[in-house]
Amino acid sequence: MSKSNLTPEAMLAKAEQASSSARALLERGDVDGATNRAYYAMFDAARAALLASSAPIDLEQIRTHTGLIGAFGEHLVKNGIVSKDIGHFLRRAQKVRMMADYDGGSVESEDAGTIVEQAETFVSVIRAQLMPDNGDDDDSRLKS
Repeated sequence: MSKSNLTPEAMLAKAEQASSSARALLERGDVDGATNRAYYAMFDAARAALLASSAPIDLEQIRTHTGLIGAFGEHLVKNGIVSKDIGHFLRRAQKVRMMADYDGGSVESEDAGTIVEQAETFVSVIRAQLMPDNGDDDDSRLKS
């Protein structure tokens, strides 16, 4: 993705597509694929949140999983801009995705369903409370 596409709006659109794909994969019974797409929905929504915030972020840092999750926690969760529950959704999804993608195991159907629901919530919260077109400039907008 070029830097010109690295905007909050572009990242959120990408997150919404991944969330939709996660739901479709879950409905088809592909729990590992659903978990993967749900995590990436949150990853992209977290990037959108950081880009839209006034946090002093390094664009290179938020390209990696560890860097993005750390920056999200440091700048948005610890400062009370985003609820701890929303931050927990992202961390849990990364752990479950790692298991599905790299550990040779498979995600339980119930866990995949939870991750997909949490991704939908995560993306929805970021969309509803963060994006500039909602007319709300208060930093408390990311709390759920």
